[in-house]
Amino acid sequence: MHTVTGTELLPERFHPRVEAGFMIKLFSGGQSVVAKAKDLSMAGLKLLSELRRVDDRVTIAIPLPGDREIVTQATVRRRSTNEVAVEFDQLDWEDMFALARFLTPRL
Repeated sequence: MHTVTGTELLPERFHPRVEAGFMIKLFSGGQSVVAKAKDLSMAGLKLLSELRRVDDRVTIAIPLPGDREIVTQATVRRRSTNEVAVEFDQLDWEDMFALARFLTPRL
């Protein structure tokens, strides 16, 4: 979709994001990296990190404060110099409920 000026529009988000501010682990290319989660949604998260090299497919461990740790596969959707945005693969029911418990009071 394009505007009249030819600038590409970003798709509207289906899942709202909330500020996270806690550390997560990212596993990529046989290496483990600790990074700070900037924001989080039911569909993915954005990391603040200057990752030199990250695969298109990663494993992420998200220790939700006061709850369980979610470990899931994810696809890297966007990268910049100091941010990486990932989209989760399908989460199991327990992980979805834990994520909802974290997100709901912060919306």
